[in-house]
Amino acid sequence: MKSRVAYACTTRLKQMSESAQNIKRGSKASSRDSVKHILLKGVFWRILIIEGILLVWSVFYMLITEDAGGKDLLWYILRIILLVGVIILFMMVSLRSFLTRKVIASLEAIALANRKLRDDDPEAREVVLPADAPEEIRQIAESRKQMLDTIFKVSEERLHLMNFIKDTFGRYLSKTIVEEILTSPEARQIGGQRKTVTILMSDLRGFTYMSENNDPEKIVTLLNRYLECMSKVIVSYGGTIDEFIGDAILAIFGVPEAHDDDPARAVACGVAMQNALDELNENIVSEGYPPLEMGIGINTGQVVVGNIGSEVRMKYGIVGSAVNKAARIEANTTGGEVFVGESVFEQLKGLVTVEKARSVMMKGLKHPLVYYPVTAVGGAYNVRIKESTANEKGFSIRLPFELWMIEDERVVDKSMSGETLIINDSDIVVRVENPLERLTDVKLQFNFCTDAHCFDEIYAKVTATEKLKDEIVNRFAITSIDPKDRAVLQKWMQEGEAHD
Repeated sequence: MKSRVAYACTTRLKQMSESAQNIKRGSKASSRDSVKHILLKGVFWRILIIEGILLVWSVFYMLITEDAGGKDLLWYILRIILLVGVIILFMMVSLRSFLTRKVIASLEAIALANRKLRDDDPEAREVVLPADAPEEIRQIAESRKQMLDTIFKVSEERLHLMNFIKDTFGRYLSKTIVEEILTSPEARQIGGQRKTVTILMSDLRGFTYMSENNDPEKIVTLLNRYLECMSKVIVSYGGTIDEFIGDAILAIFGVPEAHDDDPARAVACGVAMQNALDELNENIVSEGYPPLEMGIGINTGQVVVGNIGSEVRMKYGIVGSAVNKAARIEANTTGGEVFVGESVFEQLKGLVTVEKARSVMMKGLKHPLVYYPVTAVGGAYNVRIKESTANEKGFSIRLPFELWMIEDERVVDKSMSGETLIINDSDIVVRVENPLERLTDVKLQFNFCTDAHCFDEIYAKVTATEKLKDEIVNRFAITSIDPKDRAVLQKWMQEGEAHD
């Protein structure tokens, strides 16, 4: 009899254990249990263990103290098991309701507020607790609110500071570069990466002379207007302004991110800059400023991009022969021209309209520098350099002058005599003692005065050596001339045309 009773108890306990194991396996299947499941499961196990101990003890005690038959023991065990089940059911139902009302509802309210916080819900800071929530949970909710208020305040201050830094230093560097430096620790280290980029170099013609003969405040105002106008064009074409070098601009296409159309965007940008300068000139001339003229050189090649300098002071920039070549290409331009190097032209064949290739042997180069004057860019860009309305025909006039060559921005002491043959708004055809090489920079001075007007210095670049009536002459492109001198020459041209 005892063995049957022991077997029945063992079997029932085994079934209860298997049921508990199923509950445990189910809980493992859901990777994260809620507070409600954890509490109810913990209560269930503890009640089950206590009731199991009481069941075994009562049956064991009955076997020892009472002479009960096997049938009586079996019914006794069944009654105890039924009673245990009723107690467990009552406890689980009552505890479930009690815990939900007193604890779980409050915790779920906090969890709901946290989910709203993750979803950027503006109501996430407040937690709506039941009226009878425990004091400890209320303290948790209050501490959470205070902590969130502090975090949001610090985050807003940090965001304001970051925006201030981006806005401020974005005027010194490209905003994309500032973003990269602020978000990436590696971007603040000295060094760089080798990249293939397209470099655009622009420079005003005759601005140095203009600066020396006008008020500094007036020149700075004019320069700022020019740089603002050009900066907007460069940014609109996705270029990165590396730096302003006086009146020169160094822009990069392909930094910090490279694109397949970097060369095309750079050339289209150069053409758009020339057209934008024409519009700017219309405004500044009406205000009494002299018109500005700009040359642009563009080249593609490998450079090292990154931080240059020391831990004391560093600069984000580019280094490489491709930059020097872009500057040399730009040095061959006169006002209103966009020149591109061979590397750019080879990538844009069929997209750009160019004039005949030109070449020049420059100091420090082993091979001639080849470049192409661009007049238009097709495709999606569809921009063309506006045709000049200047008088290109010119008229014949002989004006004597003295001429000095300029080498490395230094005026050579020895002068030579010459005279003009033809003058128009932008060019002068001259005869000199010894014909000059193309692209030579010169300074000339008319050695006479007329109508109480004496001409100031005129700066020009030799653009061609031509044959005129069996003699070799030079064509100069004017790069800098005093507005009063230009007005006198234009007056003579108008009178000459009227006389003709």
